[in-house]
Amino acid sequence: MHTLIPVRTMAAFGVGGLLLCGCGSSGSSSDQTASELRARLPQSIRNAGVLRIASDLDYPPVDFRIEGAPAGLDPDLAAAMGKYLGLRTEFVHMPFDQVIPAVLDRKVDLAMSAVIDTRRRQEGINDRHEQVNAGVDFIDYFLTGTSILVKANNPLNVTGLDSLCGRTVAVQRGTIQAELADRQIAACQKVNKPLQVHPLDTDDQAQAEVASGAAAADLNDYPVAVYNTGPDRGGRFRMVGAYVQSSPYGITLNKQNAALRDVLAKTLDQLIRNGEYDRILAKWGVQRGAVTSAVVNGGL
Repeated sequence: MHTLIPVRTMAAFGVGGLLLCGCGSSGSSSDQTASELRARLPQSIRNAGVLRIASDLDYPPVDFRIEGAPAGLDPDLAAAMGKYLGLRTEFVHMPFDQVIPAVLDRKVDLAMSAVIDTRRRQEGINDRHEQVNAGVDFIDYFLTGTSILVKANNPLNVTGLDSLCGRTVAVQRGTIQAELADRQIAACQKVNKPLQVHPLDTDDQAQAEVASGAAAADLNDYPVAVYNTGPDRGGRFRMVGAYVQSSPYGITLNKQNAALRDVLAKTLDQLIRNGEYDRILAKWGVQRGAVTSAVVNGGL
């Protein structure tokens, strides 16, 4: 969900090699016990007994709240990793565009907020290749892709990105979808059909624009699109066209925190091996985004 590009069936996207080739993997070749991994945690984490995690908790089913408590794919996966290591997890809600800065400023230990792992985020550069920060590390844990969400009856006959030319698209600010929409502006200019992009604070606001007719479509992550087109969501929306730009979600860490990064990567591998990872994905209906091993900085 978000600066850069998101999801899905690995076969559908042809991205099996991205996370499954072993390139940049966590490198664990045998099981490590929880006690062994806990012993490798930074002393400050062991002393505190808690992982503080930045997240925009307004992005169901990945990150949201039920009766005020964190819920979704990321909170459940974080809780499972914390339990394996004997740690509590504490989610700190904040706008999505503040999540990476919070990691960089060490206000939290890590972020789990449907953050797409990209090379630019790893290197801390913007789309003009200007250095904007020190960059972050990622542990890739889920494959995603951008979906196009429209009204259920698709009154404007949207079929893909190019069919949005001459119309208005709504996106959440600071996301990969926002970058994707900005790049589409140039494509639409070439055919003299300007694309208007409405950047909003939350994906709920983007969906509201589609529902009201203020925008032709909302660009968001596959799990979110699936959730909002489910049979229990009122039948307001449908997905159209092919998924765009498959990429991994990454647990986001400060580059100075390599010890925590490596422990969490190996912990994720253990959860994949023991079946807990698959159980969590099945709970939220997003099994198609499953990976078979943790990979460090596998995004492109």
